[in-house]
Amino acid sequence: MIDPTHALSIVKQAEAVGISRASVYYVPRPISAADLALMRRIDELHLQHPFMGARQLKRELLKAGIDVGRCHIRSLMRRLDIEAQCPQPGTSKPAPGHKIYPYLLRCIAIPRANQVWALDTTYIPMERGFVYLTAVVDVASRRVLAHKTVTTLEAHHAVEIIEQAFAKFGIPEIVNTDQGSQFTAEEFTHAVLGRGAKLSMDGRGAWRDNVFVERLWRSVKYERVYLRAYESVSDAKSDIAEYIDWYNTERGHTSLNNNQTPDAAYWRMLPTQKMTA
Repeated sequence: MIDPTHALSIVKQAEAVGISRASVYYVPRPISAADLALMRRIDELHLQHPFMGARQLKRELLKAGIDVGRCHIRSLMRRLDIEAQCPQPGTSKPAPGHKIYPYLLRCIAIPRANQVWALDTTYIPMERGFVYLTAVVDVASRRVLAHKTVTTLEAHHAVEIIEQAFAKFGIPEIVNTDQGSQFTAEEFTHAVLGRGAKLSMDGRGAWRDNVFVERLWRSVKYERVYLRAYESVSDAKSDIAEYIDWYNTERGHTSLNNNQTPDAAYWRMLPTQKMTA
């Protein structure tokens, strides 16, 4: 984007594209092995105790002999894209330039497949580094309709995955997400609303609003990810894809009728059988 050989100075080029000159010279530093290990432990604690903020996480880490400051824990939580699941100040303020849509699932029954889909993104640790996993889940059947493992949190990844689900399974009545920037971006909201689906967003800090996907993350991590040490992004992608295929087609769920698999439940709960997987 910035060309040092251009006739315009770097200062002028930076002004033209709306960035600071300092950001032109910034070179991101790799995350240390110690921070990667700490991020994994914070992620595990967050799955077990989603209500814990930096203060409580510091106490839990200290019990394990890990002495780390609250500010550092807070910065790693931001990198992990997680926050304490409890009421927080300023919850009604939308992100700058991004519209926040109301939560539509309160007190409604969800007995049908393709009635409500939920999207979320979670952190996946590797041996060196980490990736993010985004999934589309049919709430009634728990079936994972589409997923993608990537190295960055960007709206176009969310758009790609929801478009894959639309193409294969049709259009749901409601798509529910959290208030992550990739989901509040106009690129994503237009992709959903433009298809005629309603868009619902969790209340900030309200973990129960998207509990179905949170349960999926727990299964993915404890049954697969934490048992592995992925050496590369491609290893993570292929192994997670293998697990999700097994999760859909072979793993029975006690919450489903007769301990059905998500795949069987999805086709049983679908109002019409015109769609094919």
